[in-house]
Amino acid sequence: MRVALMGVGSLGTIIGALTAKNGGEIILIDANREHVDALNKNGATVTGKMELNVPVKAITPDQMEGFYDIVFYLVKQTNNEAALRQLLPHLGKNSVVCTMQNGVPEDAVAAVVGKERTIGCTVSWGATWLSPGVSILTSEPSKMTYDIGELDGKITHRVKKAADILNLSGKAEVVTNLPGVRWTKLLVNATFSGMSAALGCTYGDVMDNDKALACVAHIANETLQVASALGINLEPMQGHDLRVLSFKTSKEMVSKFPIFKLVWGPHRLLRASMLQDLEKGRKTEIDAINGVVCAYGRKVKVPTPINNKVIEIVKGAEQGENGYDFSNLDLFVLPEIPEE
Repeated sequence: MRVALMGVGSLGTIIGALTAKNGGEIILIDANREHVDALNKNGATVTGKMELNVPVKAITPDQMEGFYDIVFYLVKQTNNEAALRQLLPHLGKNSVVCTMQNGVPEDAVAAVVGKERTIGCTVSWGATWLSPGVSILTSEPSKMTYDIGELDGKITHRVKKAADILNLSGKAEVVTNLPGVRWTKLLVNATFSGMSAALGCTYGDVMDNDKALACVAHIANETLQVASALGINLEPMQGHDLRVLSFKTSKEMVSKFPIFKLVWGPHRLLRASMLQDLEKGRKTEIDAINGVVCAYGRKVKVPTPINNKVIEIVKGAEQGENGYDFSNLDLFVLPEIPEE
C-alpha cells in the first residue's frame, strides 16, 4: 500500500515524524522545496511538548509517481485548486483522499477527486511551524486525537485502514456522523483560532482576558445556533459536549468561561495557523472557518455579528488595512443580551 501526506505544514511534519517513528511508510509531499530538502537531509524534527527527530521521505508535487492508495490531505484550502489538480493523475480507481483540512472541506475535495474517493478527518491538536523541517507541538501529546469518517456515515474497510495509519501518530476514532464532527471542529477553530488571528496572540492570551473570552463565547453561540438551524447534531470532542456552551443571558455566558478554559487549556500555547499565515504575509483560511459559519448563517437567517467582525479584522490584516494585535479587541462590540 502506498500512503502519502500532501501539505506538510506544522501538523503534517509531526504526523510524518510520528508515523515513520512508529513503523509506518509514508511519503510526504509539499510544494515548499526548502522544507522538502530539509526533511530529506535532516529528518522531521519536533520540539515543544515532544522532542523528536526522525528520518522521512519527502518530495515536491512534480516528483509524484504512480498511484497512491491513501492520501492524507492537509493542503490549505486557499491552495486547493493547484494541489488537487496535481494530485488527480496519481489517484487510481480505488484511491482514497482523506481531507484533514479546517472548515467543512469535503464537498470541495470531492468535486475534484470524486465523492467516491473522499473521506474526512478532523485533527484535534495544534502545532506551530518553526523552520524548514521543524515544527513545535503546542498541544499535550495526550490530546493528539483524530475523528475520521465516510461521507455517508458507513464504517468501511478503507476508513478503518486510514484510521490504523493515523493511530501511529495519535488516537483515531472512526465516526458515523462526520458533519457533526466537522461542525464541532468548526466551532473549535472559529472561536480560538479566529480570535488568535484577529488579536495576534496565543489561545492562552485570549483565555486570560474576559472581553476576549466573551467574544469567543459569542462566536461559539453563533456557531451552535447556525448548526442547530441546519439540523446538524454536534458530536463530542475529546469527551466534551460543546453544545453546553449555548447561552441566552450574560450570566449564562459567564458561567461558560470555566468550560472554555477546561477544554482549551491544554492548547494554551497554540497560535492559530491563520495568525502564522498573517505573519508570513499569506492569505488565511478565514473564509473556510468563520466564513463558513457566516455563509450558512445568512442561509438560515441566524445573525453572526462576532464571527463577521473576526472576518473583517483578519481580511483587513491580509490586505494591510489594519494590524493584527490585541488593540483590535476594542473593535468588538458585544451583542446586547438579557442580564439574567
